[in-house]
Amino acid sequence: MPTFLTPGRHGYSVRFSRTRPDTLAVATSQYYGLAGGGTLFFLEIAPDGSTLLEVQKLEWSDGLFDVTWSGTTESAAACGAGDGAVIVWRVGCAAPLRVLRAHTSEVCSVDWPRTHLLSASWDTTVKLWDPESEACLSTFVGHSQLVYTAAFSPHSPGTFASVSGDGHLKLWTCTEPSRPAAVVKAHDAEVLSCDWSRTETHALATAGSDGLVRGWDLRRLTSPMFTLKGCECAVRRVQFSPHAPSIIAAGSYDFTTRIWDLKRGCEPLETIRHHSEFTYGLDWNALRPHQIADCGWDSLVHVFTPRSLA
Repeated sequence: MPTFLTPGRHGYSVRFSRTRPDTLAVATSQYYGLAGGGTLFFLEIAPDGSTLLEVQKLEWSDGLFDVTWSGTTESAAACGAGDGAVIVWRVGCAAPLRVLRAHTSEVCSVDWPRTHLLSASWDTTVKLWDPESEACLSTFVGHSQLVYTAAFSPHSPGTFASVSGDGHLKLWTCTEPSRPAAVVKAHDAEVLSCDWSRTETHALATAGSDGLVRGWDLRRLTSPMFTLKGCECAVRRVQFSPHAPSIIAAGSYDFTTRIWDLKRGCEPLETIRHHSEFTYGLDWNALRPHQIADCGWDSLVHVFTPRSLA
C-alpha cells in the first residue's frame, strides 16, 4: 500500500488530480490546526505502485484545511486556510498564483470543478469566486453556525449544497445568494460533510458528528433515503464512488475508513483501520476504479483499494 508521512503536519484533506491518475494533493496543518502554519504537498504514486513520492511542498503561514484541483486550469489547486484566505497554487511554481481574501475566519472547504470556485468558512458564509480576477462574486448567507462543506452539483453547474454546524443541509442556486432553494434538517448534530452522486442526479449524502451517513433524494427531502451506521464517532468525510453508484466511503474520527454498498444494506461492507488518529481526508480516484486515498492526524497518507472492491 503506497504510504507517505507528512512529518510535523497533520493531514486534513487529500485529493486525486482530475487529469493525472497518479498525482495527489494533500493539505496539512501544524499542531492539529490549532496553531502554526500549513503545508500543501503534491505527491505522485511511484511507477511500481509501491510508495508515494514528494513532487513539491508549499508552505503557508496558517493551517491548510482543504484542497481541491481546478477543473479548468491544468495542475492548479486551491486551498482553504486558517487565516480566511483561499490560496491558488500550481505544481512547479513556488509562489501562489492567487490569494483570495474576503472570509473573516477559517476556510474549511473549497470546490473548483469549473471556472468558478466555492469556499465555505467558520464565518457562517459560502462565497463564490472568479479566481482569475480574484473577485468575490457572491456571498451566500443563511447558516447560523460555521459551514463545514460546500460542493457544486456535478449535474447542474449553477447549483451547490452546503452543510453546517447548525444541522442543516441547504441547496442554493448561484444566482440567489440571499435565499436557499431548499433547506432540510439533515442531522440532530453538526453536519460535517456532503457529497453528490456522480450518476444519480437527485442523490446527495450527508455525514454528521452523530456518526451517521444519510442519503437524500432532492425530489423528496421530507425524510432520508437511507441511514448508514457503523461509525463510532463523528464522520468527517463522505463520498460516493464515481464508478459504482451504490458504493459509499466515509472517514471518521474513530480512526477508520468505511465502505458501504447500498445494494447490501446499511451495515458497512468493510472497515479499514490503518490510522492511529482521526481520519480526516478521503477521496476516490476518478481515473482508477475503486482506488481511494485517505489521510489523518497521524501524519499518514494512504492510497489503497478496499479488499471488498478488489
